[in-house]
Amino acid sequence: MQAPPPEHCPGVESEQAGLVSACAGCPNQRICSDPNKKLEDPGKALVAAAMKDVKHKLLILSGKGGVGKSTVTTLLTRYLARSYPDSNFGVLDIDICGPSQPRLLGAIGENVHQSGSGWSPVGIDDNVCLMSIGFLLGSVDDAIIWRGPKKNGMIRQFLSEVDWGTLDLLLLDTPPGTSDEHLSVVSYLRDDSAPDSLKAIIVTTPQEVALLDVRKEINFCKKQRIPIVGVIENMSSFRCGNCGNSSEIFPAKTGGAAAMCQEMDVPLLGSLPLDPQVTRACDAGEDITAINNATTEALATICGKIMASL
Repeated sequence: MQAPPPEHCPGVESEQAGLVSACAGCPNQRICSDPNKKLEDPGKALVAAAMKDVKHKLLILSGKGGVGKSTVTTLLTRYLARSYPDSNFGVLDIDICGPSQPRLLGAIGENVHQSGSGWSPVGIDDNVCLMSIGFLLGSVDDAIIWRGPKKNGMIRQFLSEVDWGTLDLLLLDTPPGTSDEHLSVVSYLRDDSAPDSLKAIIVTTPQEVALLDVRKEINFCKKQRIPIVGVIENMSSFRCGNCGNSSEIFPAKTGGAAAMCQEMDVPLLGSLPLDPQVTRACDAGEDITAINNATTEALATICGKIMASL
């Protein structure tokens, strides 16, 4: 039996396995560094068994922080759940250091219960459930100060030890960037026998400073062989509730998401405006589907395209 890995183990599937300083003194170092022996993380089989009844997994990605990725995850979840009441949806919050979904989905203060089949996700609606590290903290103000390997271990637990049951779609709210958490979740969820079971949506805002990083995220997906359902341009405009005029808070001086999608050959799913009414509902954890305005009309179009792609 192999000994347990050291705290900062790069992972047996990493190209650095057995070669970095953290591997010094590990009894498995020789095995990991052997170029003739390809090892697979044993957690991958556990994840596959736990996720066998989850039909589709959808990564919500963004190269840039602050573009509203978590809010978009919530909006999509709420609208999909209402539009497809016979389907089951789950949300997994893997933004370990900044878990927002308990707040956005109105589940602050809920507890995760453990049973013989694993952790039970928190029920949000009849056909929506949520799992987040936010449920495991003593206070919403607690900081999570973890290095990459510990975060990756938490993600593996979420994927392999949560009793998701039968889901038609699991949406994964990820942190910004293309770092440890992204590589970890892709390595666990990618199934070469069913490549279309894992796809991605990328969220951006119109200005070039966001688009620069979103281009990197698109290239990440292409290198990792993750099909991109499309790009959602968030905060595309702001419509004043008093005068009715629209303004571009983030001017699309280089053509915005539409030009970038054409340049990089990825679909544009649609645009969502800055909407104070929706923002207030999300901040209070309320269901946005009762709102009837330009934002929910755009959501209807976007969600239709997402379900068609799946």
